[in-house]
Formats: sequence, C-alpha cells, structure tokens
Amino acid sequence: MTEQPSLIEYPCDFPIKIMGRAQQGFTETVLNIVKTHAPDFEESALEVRASKNGNYLCITCTIWAVSRAQLDALYQELHDHPMVMLVF
Repeated sequence: MTEQPSLIEYPCDFPIKIMGRAQQGFTETVLNIVKTHAPDFEESALEVRASKNGNYLCITCTIWAVSRAQLDALYQELHDHPMVMLVF
C-alpha cells in the first residue's frame, strides 16, 4: 500500500479538536499529550467549551504542524487515551 500525498502544506497552523467527558484532569491530560508532540504549543491558545449540560468538554488546540508524521503520532496518542472520546 502506497502512502497518499498530504494535502496539507507544512509547516502550518493546524487545529485539532478533542472531545471527552467533563472530568477532573481531562484538560491537563490533553495538554500534556499535545505538548509532547508540539512542544512549542502555547497553553494560552487552548480553547475549552463545555456541552450544553456540562457533561462533555471540547478542547481545540491549534498547533504549528511541521509534518504528517507529527500529526499522525499526535492523533494516535490522543485516540488511544481512555479519557478521549473523539479526535477531529
């Protein structure tokens, strides 16, 4: 299987949205994972929104993406974490 060429031109700003239950430590966990793959991510750029009833949080992190491999690794680690329900 050949790898598809990326439609994204690197480097670029790239928003990632992460959704999970509103629970203690969720935001900090997401931030730690993001900073592992994008060490220059500024915490002030983190956007957190609660669902209508406050049961879920949606976090948006806009990182400076430098490669497809970086994004793939970040998405995979977020997806694999038990606190994370959805990454888009």
